[in-house]
Parts: sequence; C-alpha cells; structure tokens
Amino acid sequence: MVGRHNARRRKLIEIERAALKPLPPQRTTDYEEAIVTVTGSGGFTLRKVFYSVPSRLIGHRLRVRLYDDRLECFLGTTRLLTVRRGRSPDHHKRAHVVDYRHVIHALRRKPMALLNLVYRDQLFPRRAYARAFDKLLAERGDKLACRTMVGLLALAHDHACEAELAAAIEAHLCAGELPDLDRLRERFRPHTVMPTVAVDLPSLSAYDELAAVRPGPAATVTP
Repeated sequence: MVGRHNARRRKLIEIERAALKPLPPQRTTDYEEAIVTVTGSGGFTLRKVFYSVPSRLIGHRLRVRLYDDRLECFLGTTRLLTVRRGRSPDHHKRAHVVDYRHVIHALRRKPMALLNLVYRDQLFPRRAYARAFDKLLAERGDKLACRTMVGLLALAHDHACEAELAAAIEAHLCAGELPDLDRLRERFRPHTVMPTVAVDLPSLSAYDELAAVRPGPAATVTP
C-alpha cells in the first residue's frame, strides 16, 4: 500500500531531488530556548513539567535548551546539567522529572515530607525502592517508613551505590523481609584500611648536645 502511494508521486520526487542542495556541513539548531527561574522548591516548571535541579541554583535564572529528548541547562555560558525531557499526559495535568539527588538534603531534615510529595513516585530511582516503601508503609507505619526510605535514598546518594543497594533491597523483599537500614549502612560503608606509620622519635640527649654548643660572637650594630 505504501509502495503504491509512493509510486504515484515518484516523478514529482525525482524532479525535486534534482534541485536539492548538499546538506550543511554543520548541524542546524534543533532546539528551542527558554529562560526559567529556579524557585524555592528546588526546580522550575517548563511546558507544564516540573524539573528538579540542585538546590544551590535556587533563585538563579537558567537558559534552557529544549530538545526532543532532553533539556540542557546553562548558567550564563556554562552548561550545568542535562535532564530527561518530560511531557504532560494532557494539557491540564502537570508532570514531574525529579532526581532524588537534588532533594535528598531537604528530605534529611524533614523525612515526613516524603509521605505527601506530589512527585513521590518519580523520586524512586528503581522499582525496588518503591516496593520497599510500600511494604514499609504497610508494616511499620508512616513515620518509620519515611525515615527508613529517606535513609536508603541518602545511602544510595552518599556512597554512589544506587544499583547495588537496589539489588540488596530486592533480595530482602523476595525473602519476605523488610530492608534493615543499619545493616545496609554497614554493608555499603566504605572500608578504608589505614596504613601503619612508624615514627622514630629522636633521643632527648640530642637536644642537650645542641644546648651545649657555644654560640658565635654577637653581631655589633654601629649607630
């Protein structure tokens, strides 16, 4: 069917093809630009989508290049970060693109804020974290569930072990257990072996020998 439709226009395509010019040597601009302000909530809204950014950017105006699949954010001429582009499901509802690394410091101060975050589902980087939170809510209550979940996200952030921690959480859940935050902290704590430094202290008699040395003649200052 496609071939039949194209066959009807083949002669016209051949006429246009003869007039085509070579492709440009450089890629043309394939993005839109926008200026956004980072609000006190630690992000900005563009095209009905909220994007989180590092908290140090609160109050700054960013120049955003909007591509089909990503956003590149600039402060002046410096590119600071690239985030995945989100899209609103319709023209009325808002969407969220949130990185837990951007908000974990605020959640540490107020873990209970996790319970009612509108973008909570976007906050979990992998499915294991979301499953763990649902199970914690069901068995441990809101307060302990939020504290444990924020602790797990902070652990993944501090020690860059997001994937490994997700696998460990999944193993606990498959065994019918809740993730134990203290055990996981100990497991993923960096184990640094301190070198043994041998220090040879000099004999105190050496200082007596230095004190016994006669000083040279004092310099005479002529007024």
